[in-house]
Amino acid sequence: MLTRIDLRHFKCFDSLKLPLRPLTLLSGANASGKSSVMQALALLHQTMRENEGSSRLMLNGAAVRLGAVADVIDQGHGGNSCIIALHDDETEYVWEFTGERTGMSMEIANVSIGGRYFRSPKVLHRLLPVLDLDIDKFDFAQSFDAVYRLAYLTAERLGPRDIYPLEDAQLTPVIGSSGENAVGVLYSGGDEPVLPGLRVEGAPPTRLRQVQLRMSQFFPGCELDVDKIPQANAVRLGLRTSKRMDFHRPVHTGFGLTQVLPIVVAALSADRDNLLLIENPEVHLHPAGQATMGTFLAEVASAGVQVILETHSDHVLNGVRRAVKTGILSCADAALHFFRPPQDDEQGGSAQVVSPTLDSSGKIDDWPDGFFDQFDRDTSYFAGWGD
Repeated sequence: MLTRIDLRHFKCFDSLKLPLRPLTLLSGANASGKSSVMQALALLHQTMRENEGSSRLMLNGAAVRLGAVADVIDQGHGGNSCIIALHDDETEYVWEFTGERTGMSMEIANVSIGGRYFRSPKVLHRLLPVLDLDIDKFDFAQSFDAVYRLAYLTAERLGPRDIYPLEDAQLTPVIGSSGENAVGVLYSGGDEPVLPGLRVEGAPPTRLRQVQLRMSQFFPGCELDVDKIPQANAVRLGLRTSKRMDFHRPVHTGFGLTQVLPIVVAALSADRDNLLLIENPEVHLHPAGQATMGTFLAEVASAGVQVILETHSDHVLNGVRRAVKTGILSCADAALHFFRPPQDDEQGGSAQVVSPTLDSSGKIDDWPDGFFDQFDRDTSYFAGWGD
């Protein structure tokens, strides 16, 4: 499991050291750096998956497209290098990337593993130098490898479609950043077993049946029908929310169903120590569904899949709090981070992050200004107690 991510001169951060837990919830104002944390991990992931053996950080790929070096380097720093560092329980991995500001990728200038530096590595395996490192003795199954086995869902998820692509399961083990491969993954891996900690009684422990059961927790009566289109690399998805109804094309069902489905498929397709990144899981969900999402993602984290989520929903937060109070997830396994916009000060405009803590009853020790307090602000205004 990753225990911390450090960013230096990356996008809006002059310097950031962010603790990570089995479930890490990122919140805060728009343009305060929450997505940048996700993107740093996604950059490593897409370089590993799409360009294994590369000596450069690929800024544009299937997972994320960030543009040129000038778009990635902290503007206040104004230089041509940045640092991304990951920590697990045993080791620190540090990469320094450099490049011309008009470039579309970045060279790896230095790599440090557990305090041992490798200058200008020429041959890399999963962003690690193999000439100086005994690769046969290095355990990639440790937490660092979770980045290689990462699913990243952006806030801009695919809406209802008549057909969905079907790719080779070996080439598409993840669902895609917009969830475009979720239905195909569900079809090709429908008989795969789900992690024991995520199996719900009342259905076989296979992916398709467990996904359907989980979807019914969000949308009572929900059932799925996934069929391959003959002589085409595509599948059809049928949805219904009552046995009295026929299966309908997704466009004829609630929009929220197709927004939740990729999250559920990604979670129930994951193995232990995989990393699941989700932006705005509350999109197109009513408040009760948003709370259910928070509890569901806490269950996923409790089952051994590391979850990092970005949300603007106090209902998602409260779902996590409920999960802690009921014992689904230990309070020690949840981290809350509240991001504020970068401040123009003598420290270089670094973003400030406040990290409230949860206790075992789900109570939060500190509510900084702007941290899910808009309902209270509005209530006070209508009561005549504030402006």
